[in-house]
Amino acid sequence: MDSVSAPRANSGSRTSSGAPASSAPLARLGEVAPPATPKVEVDDFDLALLRELASDARQSQRSLARAIEMSAPAVADRLARLERGGVIRGYRVDIDWAALGYPVVVYVAVTASAGMDLSEIIKAISSLPEVEDMSVVTGGLDLLARFRVRDHAHLRELLLTEIFTINGVQRTETFLSLADVEPANFTASLLEQMRERRGGPRTEVS
Repeated sequence: MDSVSAPRANSGSRTSSGAPASSAPLARLGEVAPPATPKVEVDDFDLALLRELASDARQSQRSLARAIEMSAPAVADRLARLERGGVIRGYRVDIDWAALGYPVVVYVAVTASAGMDLSEIIKAISSLPEVEDMSVVTGGLDLLARFRVRDHAHLRELLLTEIFTINGVQRTETFLSLADVEPANFTASLLEQMRERRGGPRTEVS
């Protein structure tokens, strides 16, 4: 773990857009953070459909219909409703970045200067292609970002030429991931738990 402190911003510090730094750092967070999706009511068929997609998102609607014992048009209607409601956000490829030469995962905790508009820092970090995800957190830190890099030299370049130069970043802590341990299928497992809480029969999670 490495900790780096940047020089404190003076009282006249300004954002990257030229506006004075805000005395309420989270005031513009809504501009960069998506709003929470309203809860969508689902039934056992919806959960079964989502679980099938979690196992293989490339399945045809006909295949999905056979799996959950429903007609293909009914499956199409349910998929459309789940997409409109924001439950299904997309159908994406799951890439093994280590196989493409980016095996190193690094977490960078960021503390902003007092009074700095946090949304400006979020925008700057979000623009970096190496960032996988980022969270605004409670406690002594402000942001926790996950990066994917090639090696130590790439990490050093990212920190020195990008992150450390962002206006308002007062301090960072860098955590190197030694191993990524992921559940076999988080989505399917959580959907199965939801189904059990509704009183449905337990099925094996693949």
